[in-house]
Amino acid sequence: MVQKSVHIVSLILLVVILGFSCIDKEKQKRSINEQIAQFGYPKIRFDTTYYDFGKLIQGESAAYTFKFKNTGKADLLILDAFSTCGCTVPDYSKKPIAPGEEGKVEVVFNSAGRSGMQYKTVTLKLNTEIEKKTLTIKANVIVENV
Repeated sequence: MVQKSVHIVSLILLVVILGFSCIDKEKQKRSINEQIAQFGYPKIRFDTTYYDFGKLIQGESAAYTFKFKNTGKADLLILDAFSTCGCTVPDYSKKPIAPGEEGKVEVVFNSAGRSGMQYKTVTLKLNTEIEKKTLTIKANVIVENV
């Protein structure tokens, strides 16, 4: 009986936590929509969306920072940044980027366990009219015989 009560309480807590999470996302979405209605969509302009690391020795890590500017009239938000591979990790500006301001997305590639030509992408979820932007890195991973 006590165990059943614990499960019920746990289930109720889980539902409450999920409910608050959904409320926060809805609040953020409403705020973004209000801003778009007032100022229009923010616009993101990158210096480049492609970077070639050249040759890397297997096991080396390399980083490149993609720089961008908000050329729109509303605050730009990077809502998420992800890669399909754990070897490629993005770090991005989490604060709103005001019109005219610049931001950055750093991409770190770890070549451990990789060999040959590697193409990796990072996808950004944005509050722009086109909701996703892809950044691409390339590296030729060389395996040294020890």
